Amino acid sequence: MASAKYIFVTGGVTSSLGKGIISSSLGKLLQARGFKVTIQKFDPYINIDPGTLNPYEHGECFVTDDGAETDLDLGHYERFLNSPTSQANNVTTGRIYNNVITKERQGEYLGKTVQVVPHITDEIKRNIYQLGESGEFDFVITEIGGCVGDIESLPFIEAVRQVKWDVGVNNFLVIHLTLIPYLKAAKELKTKPTQHSVKQLLEAGIQPDILVCRSEMHLPQDIRKKLALFCNVHINSVIEALDADTIYDVPILMRKEKLAERVLSKLKIANKDEPNLDQWKTFLGKLKNPTDEVEIGLVGKYVELPDAYKSIVESFIHAGAHNECAVNLKWISSETITEENGADVLGNLDGVLVAPGFGERGVQGKIEAVKYVRENNIPFFGICLGMQCSVIEFARNVLKIKDSTSTEIDPKTKNPVIDLMEDQKKITDMGGTMRLGAYPCKLKKGSKVNSIYGKQNISERHRHRYEFNNKYLDKMEAAGLKATGINPETGLVEIVELENHPWFVGTQYHPELKSTVLNPHPLFVKFVEAALKKKKS
Repeated sequence: MASAKYIFVTGGVTSSLGKGIISSSLGKLLQARGFKVTIQKFDPYINIDPGTLNPYEHGECFVTDDGAETDLDLGHYERFLNSPTSQANNVTTGRIYNNVITKERQGEYLGKTVQVVPHITDEIKRNIYQLGESGEFDFVITEIGGCVGDIESLPFIEAVRQVKWDVGVNNFLVIHLTLIPYLKAAKELKTKPTQHSVKQLLEAGIQPDILVCRSEMHLPQDIRKKLALFCNVHINSVIEALDADTIYDVPILMRKEKLAERVLSKLKIANKDEPNLDQWKTFLGKLKNPTDEVEIGLVGKYVELPDAYKSIVESFIHAGAHNECAVNLKWISSETITEENGADVLGNLDGVLVAPGFGERGVQGKIEAVKYVRENNIPFFGICLGMQCSVIEFARNVLKIKDSTSTEIDPKTKNPVIDLMEDQKKITDMGGTMRLGAYPCKLKKGSKVNSIYGKQNISERHRHRYEFNNKYLDKMEAAGLKATGINPETGLVEIVELENHPWFVGTQYHPELKSTVLNPHPLFVKFVEAALKKKKS
């Protein structure tokens, strides 16, 4: 069974402790020693995927090359490991039950009573082993969403218990991430929540091999001893995870705590190689020692929850480090922008990114933002709905087609410069039915984007239902808004850029989904460069 080693990361005490970052950091440390690693996330909610969830509810929905709508943690996995994930890397309770019920309806369990054990747990294990048995990976790290003790997580925890006996103890390891709170009044760190959390795991039949303890304070030796004693782990396997300045510090902190060494030793793998983290350290050095800074406005509908734009934020961090420049993001709710206050809100910025989104709310503010930056030569970057707003703004104010809009905003408009894609018109189901995943795009020779990418044929990831209406293409181009990226198979406009403007680019696709620490996305790199130029001028 075990063609790969299986590592499980569970969480206790509270959610949002950073299981995704710990998983990504461990993956990075193993990868830096020459191992092939993949990370998957099991989410305990009943949605088939997060595609229909409100960003306020769940943060960003991350899209993979193969068109899976997934949890935002997959973005961390890709940014840290610099390798793409797929449908197989994110599985929800909803998908597990959907698969089992489909099999039951097809008669696969004929005569059997379908139960959580073994049928649901077998389906969970099938998804765990799918990546491990592909032969591509030495390690499969599986992050179990939620907290130990949650009703929703119980089938996943039971499946993890069974995996140990399927693959053998030398191919199986559990890391439990927990919180050691500091009580200011008592001036001491408290281990009891962790003890209770481990006890819950033990009741489910799982003994954690390594404890990773999130804390605001250093863990003194006596606290480590106490945790080791009461949680039945070796003292060397009590790992301290202090709050870090940036998530990109965590692999270095885990290196100091010898997390990867503990994992390799538990799994009986002799590996004397020191991890090669030179590129990572170079990136961190640039990130922490910028020689300049720019202020960029992020105009969006969900700005109260920055996680809704997680990949965009991280792409600016990568591009900023590349330019040795700190990118200070100014979060601007598009609902607050009007024709009258554009100069007050946007006038002092070095660049403006108009973010993706769905629905009518806040769209007018995005259009006003585009108008202001277009007329005042401020570098502009529009992504998905941001690009569509730039097309609507241009049609209204340059082509003077005053009622032009998107059919998403006004289904009865006479001038739909943005329209529902032809193959979307008959769709009634909402889940997983958008234009999703990676599609090719051909760049126009001599265009700004052609020089930025340094090639003509690119592939980028999409998540949308509406598109540029090609009936208006000739008029737009004649007036100076050029379509410089086209899907070669469908003729869909993927990129627009404005002539005679320092930097005005809109993309129908989501470039932020492909930016990583070691490969910052060229569009973000050049946008930050343009903002720097604007600041200096």
